[in-house]
Formats: sequence, C-alpha cells, structure tokens
Amino acid sequence: MVRYAIARYEADPQKVYVTGGSSGGMMVNVMCAVYPDLFSACSAYSGVPAGCLAGSPGFSPLTADPNCANGKIKKSGEQWAQQVKSFHSDYTGDYPRFMTWHGAADTFVSYLNLAEQVKQWSTLHGVSWVKNVTNSPENRYTQMVYGDGVKFVAYSVQGVAHPVPVHEAVDLAWFGFGGVGL
Repeated sequence: MVRYAIARYEADPQKVYVTGGSSGGMMVNVMCAVYPDLFSACSAYSGVPAGCLAGSPGFSPLTADPNCANGKIKKSGEQWAQQVKSFHSDYTGDYPRFMTWHGAADTFVSYLNLAEQVKQWSTLHGVSWVKNVTNSPENRYTQMVYGDGVKFVAYSVQGVAHPVPVHEAVDLAWFGFGGVGL
C-alpha cells in the first residue's frame, strides 16, 4: 500500500512516516521493523516492541497472548534487535528514526513495555541513554534522549493511563516538518 501511494501520487520516498496509538502503536513498531526501507521516522504511542506478539494465537485484544500487553515478555536489547532483523534478514540499511511514548499509569498495555521498546530501538540504532529532560514537552512528561536524540527518543508520562494523548506538534517536528521545537 505504501509503495503504491508513493508511486501513484509521486510522493518523496524519503518523507514517509507512520504514527499510531495503542494497537496502532503496536503496528508502528511492526511496520518500522518489517519495512525499514519504507519509513523515515516513526512515532508510537502506548505500544509494544516489534515481535512481542509473535506466536500469539490471535490478533484481536480478546484472542492475543496477554503476556505481551501485560509486560511479561522481557528480552535483552540484542534479543529484541535480532528479532527485528529476522523479519527482513537481507536488509542492511538503517532503521527509521523512532520515537515512543508510554503512560506510567497504563494498565491496559503495561508501562513495562516502554522499557522493552527502549531496549529494542536503542539497540537497533546503536545509541545509549544520554539524559532525561523533565517536563518536556509538558508537565509530567520526561523525554529520554539516546545518543544525540536524532535516531531515538522515548517519553515516559507520569499519571497518564491508556493511551498517551497524541502530541501532533512534537510528531511533526520529529518527522522533519520545521518550525516546531522539541
């Protein structure tokens, strides 16, 4: 579908982005892992790491393995990265820039999944934690910066349940639509 839209509408293939929340946040992780050559940047809200639901008996919230959403699937960064690499074993390029958000009060898709996404995407990008920026982009939000903050950032949100509200201005700046500060 993405390739069709690029061809049909003569879109710039270097400016294709994906964002979503909850199950859409889960799909953002999967889309960026399975199709790293299609997306330039991604923003996932209240999701889970790519591959977390692998082997699940179903795809709906009622039939999926609850261990993933409940934050019970834990792996090292290298294990998560290897899982992603197995989706596209012949791919040797860079993975899309990745930004993820999760509320600490989320009981529907456990907050523990933020740590697993952090391990996955920071390992894929080869970046380490550098600093936290509190109250960014607003009160109760903590931006966790990895490397120079260009390839991967994460947001932890105190007192927010499921899903984290979308921050359009921050997403647009992440996607490179200028004039909006992070």
